[in-house]
Amino acid sequence: EAWEGAAGLGEVLQPSSSAPLRQASPSARSFQLDYEHNCFRKDGAPFRYISGSIHYARVPRPAWRDRLLKMYMSGLSAVQVYIPWNYHETLPGVYDFTGNRDVEAFLDLTAKLGLLVILRPGPYICAEWEMGGLPAWLLWKPDIILRTSDPAYLAAVDSWLHILLPKIKPRLYQNGGNIISVQVENEYGSYYACDHGYLRHLLGSFRALLGSEVLLFTTDSTRAEELRCGTLQGLYATVDFGPGSNVTEAFGAQRRVEPKGPLVNSEYYTGWLDYWGEAHASTSAAWVAQGLEDMLQLGASINMQVSPFLQLTSLPWPGADYKGQYKPVTTSYDYDAPLSEAGDPTEKLFAIRTVISKFQPLPAGPMPPATPKYAYGWVALRKVSACPEGCTAPAWHCSTGQHPSLSWQYADLLDVLDVLCPSGPIWSQFPLNFEALKQAHGFVVYHTQLPWDVPDPATLAAPPHSTCDRGYVMLQKEYQGTLERDGQTTLNVTGRAGDTLDMLLENMGRISFGANTSDFKGLLGNLSLNSKPLSNWLMYPLAIDMAVQQGWPHAALPESSSGGRVGPAFYTGTFETPGIAWDTFVKFPGWTKGLLWINGFNLGRYWTRRGPQQTLFVPGSVLHVGHPNNITVLELEGAPPTPLLLFLDRPLYNRTLGRSTTATE
Repeated sequence: EAWEGAAGLGEVLQPSSSAPLRQASPSARSFQLDYEHNCFRKDGAPFRYISGSIHYARVPRPAWRDRLLKMYMSGLSAVQVYIPWNYHETLPGVYDFTGNRDVEAFLDLTAKLGLLVILRPGPYICAEWEMGGLPAWLLWKPDIILRTSDPAYLAAVDSWLHILLPKIKPRLYQNGGNIISVQVENEYGSYYACDHGYLRHLLGSFRALLGSEVLLFTTDSTRAEELRCGTLQGLYATVDFGPGSNVTEAFGAQRRVEPKGPLVNSEYYTGWLDYWGEAHASTSAAWVAQGLEDMLQLGASINMQVSPFLQLTSLPWPGADYKGQYKPVTTSYDYDAPLSEAGDPTEKLFAIRTVISKFQPLPAGPMPPATPKYAYGWVALRKVSACPEGCTAPAWHCSTGQHPSLSWQYADLLDVLDVLCPSGPIWSQFPLNFEALKQAHGFVVYHTQLPWDVPDPATLAAPPHSTCDRGYVMLQKEYQGTLERDGQTTLNVTGRAGDTLDMLLENMGRISFGANTSDFKGLLGNLSLNSKPLSNWLMYPLAIDMAVQQGWPHAALPESSSGGRVGPAFYTGTFETPGIAWDTFVKFPGWTKGLLWINGFNLGRYWTRRGPQQTLFVPGSVLHVGHPNNITVLELEGAPPTPLLLFLDRPLYNRTLGRSTTATE
């Protein structure tokens, strides 16, 4: 059962620059199903894998090697890798495989470190990722039917697969690489369409582009209906389930669709996802370890959701579930994983490693240590000479001249639309959604004017579920309040004819799992005033990420702020590190909801008012040493009177709706 030919520790620490590692000729290499003996066969010998998931798109490239090495030293023989289509084809026919998106470099690194790969290229992947990895530009055709035999959808899928799969083919195991199997679609049985013609089309495309020898498989839950809709002859059917399941019953479900062949749990849940406004999920290490041991005793091959990590450009990519209502997921993808968001081994990881050691030898040598963290302390959003009342930062942070802060500045979002929307607004009689505006992510400002005097409070209303996903309302640039997709839909306003009315619409993430992934964003219905529809709209699609990456607003901002303002506004400033650039976590004391950039990198959403996540992870690779680090905050609702950030050496994940029930403090 031990992986044959695994690299020793010395080879791992000093990998060869040439790939792949193995010297066997491609013709001698094979990875196949053995239906007679209910196992996999690798190069003709019985084989089972113990694998863990890693999302390269959520790990900063400088940390790829550290995370993979920790997985290897945990005793894993393989890693399971998602490829998010929308991460690479950002616009139709526009592809990005550079930098953090260089999936080929990531796959080559797995080979150098002695790990096999189970590849999950979609086209739909779920992964709690925006729209399950499907590009938002698919919805530019509003009647498209996703994940079906719809010709428009299949044409886009085929075009993408013809770009992606030729990069994969030379890395297949039988071609000398380390990819032993490839998943087609993902948990398709949970989708309403149940279109076997679609699965047959994908099977044909994967076979045509990858060849006849590669092992193709599906993954579904153990529910009979989902296995009926998610499986297809020619694709080996595997299942997914978590600790606490009856292992015999769960694999019995697989046996009903695959009477022979290896037992496989393709997603063994070692933790669970977090939603904004709910408690931080946790799963006990003992529970996870016991379930793993039960499966290994049956001879099963297993992939664990073992290491979800940081998502470096978080704004566009977190998805949402639909479970009776829209439930956006948090920025952090830690989810009580065996390897933390910062890449730290946990008690759960060592419990898993102990179980693995009962079934196969572990690699020689110690587990690599946790990455170093640093609490940089308080950083102010305006000139301060001392820490605020109650400051608990180290003394050097509070001393005059050494406080890591400089002057912070402020700008109302509505005052900088010329910077954030350089192409200018789009006019329409009635509101257009993000897709009609070709705005994939982020924000759009909807602008109109009051058509008549409103001396007494009038009801500004959006149709139910039409504010997708949050709308921040300003009258004469004064913040009035927020409308929400499944929440508040009305506000009372007063004003005069001609007064400006603006609504900043935020995309909180397209649905990645639920009944239907066609999740349009923006203002999907018309706003009305005392039941009379408003018209004559100007819409500003905002390119905030681009502006910040190009150095705005540090190059120029209108004026300094006294702080304590309400409504959407930018706060910016700088701080210097004391000669080191270590990982850290940012806390937002007194802030409400918004986004953070450091040195142009979008580190994601904070939502202190709703929780549970209270900190954002900042990898050391983002920080500068020897010159200032630029910080930009977009606060959407209201900054504290004294705007401060606090840099800690540990995360705070579990404080929800003002309750102090912090699990990681």
